[in-house]
Amino acid sequence: MSQKLDNTLAVLNGAIGDYLARTNNGLAIAATLMHGGRALVLEREALAAAFPSAGSKLVVLVHGLMSTEDFWRQAEGGDYGTQFARDLGYTPLYLRYNTGLAIADNGAALERMLGELVRAWPVEIAELLLLGHSMGGLVIRSACHVGRETDAAWLGRVRRCIYVGTPHRGAPLERVGRLVAKVLQAVDDPYTRLSADLANLRSQGIQDLGDPRHPVPLLTSIEHLLIAGTISREPWLAALFGDAMVSVASATDRARGEPDHPTTAFEVFPGFDHVALARRPEVYECMRSWCERSR
Repeated sequence: MSQKLDNTLAVLNGAIGDYLARTNNGLAIAATLMHGGRALVLEREALAAAFPSAGSKLVVLVHGLMSTEDFWRQAEGGDYGTQFARDLGYTPLYLRYNTGLAIADNGAALERMLGELVRAWPVEIAELLLLGHSMGGLVIRSACHVGRETDAAWLGRVRRCIYVGTPHRGAPLERVGRLVAKVLQAVDDPYTRLSADLANLRSQGIQDLGDPRHPVPLLTSIEHLLIAGTISREPWLAALFGDAMVSVASATDRARGEPDHPTTAFEVFPGFDHVALARRPEVYECMRSWCERSR
């Protein structure tokens, strides 16, 4: 399948992916771990063939809404996964998933795949590093919560999680969408209510992004790095608009007057918008040095 078609399907799934899955439509994306542009079969023989020099450290990258693993790719080639491989010896794997599904459903799917991955990997896994952009960070939080509830073996391999531009406390644009839909529904006019019905067709995944607080806490057994961006270097504009999609308070999972989380660090990049956060060398250097310091 061509990259252009993959990206088109990713957008379609982000918009109505829950409907596609519910109706067993063949256009619905199935959650898969990818490497080198190919879907991985999570069986020991298949993984041994795909990774003849398999290492004991893995990094799993989870993209955001309406994206595929190609979203991470930088203009000069490579991505954060290949850079972690080059500098710190991690083997990069990439989750491709239907971003229109509920975040909890995608978290459960990731949790299941990580369990299969740990059992089938050709050598004993010493560390799983989880890295998510935007919605991908929420999926990681959800997967870790399911892993804790089920006492999953893979969770013991996770020492660190990194969240890049993740709306831990919701995305303002989705909350605006909810408000507009409610206002339209309250108007006693059939055409206006039809507009509200159309607005409410947005996928469950998109609607989940409006939640003012993630329904499960960050696990205190794991170190967390939260990265935020701002479209402006002016403090008042940065506070208002964040990275144009996610506010700094949401991306750092902090509210004024609240104490810092005991197991988290955060970094804010002025002048970096939501997309740039997933592709910039400065962000990678921050992540790399944090991983080295927290060993």
